[in-house]
Amino acid sequence: MPQQPPFSPTVALLTLSRTWDAALTDALKPLGLTTRKYGLLGHVRGTPGISFSDLARRSRITVQSAHATVAAFAAAGLVEDATAHAGSASRLRVTEAGERLLAEAGERVAELDARFAATHPGLVDALRAEMQAMVRSTTFS
Repeated sequence: MPQQPPFSPTVALLTLSRTWDAALTDALKPLGLTTRKYGLLGHVRGTPGISFSDLARRSRITVQSAHATVAAFAAAGLVEDATAHAGSASRLRVTEAGERLLAEAGERVAELDARFAATHPGLVDALRAEMQAMVRSTTFS
């Protein structure tokens, strides 16, 4: 019988993450969102007036990718850029249509959270406690 490898929290979290990310991807797909787009739109809503550079940094993508994604959001009526003129810093904000889309996506996330909490309550509680500890000990910029 092959020997079991030692337990790795890193591998376990990555495996869990991929499983839950696939479920989130499936839930967001009918809305025309990916996990990354959902996060990016959430960053714009959470930080009205955010610059493309900050948006890219927070989303861990290139500035060019942020521009392309925001352009697609703008074309779909989800985001608007209140820039006074070309060459000035962008002032991005989510539109009413973007707010509705985020609300629908939030409902789907809440459904997934409820399902995961029902099937893995101890794990969800442990993750919540660990995230709260990380937030208390980390300074975010």
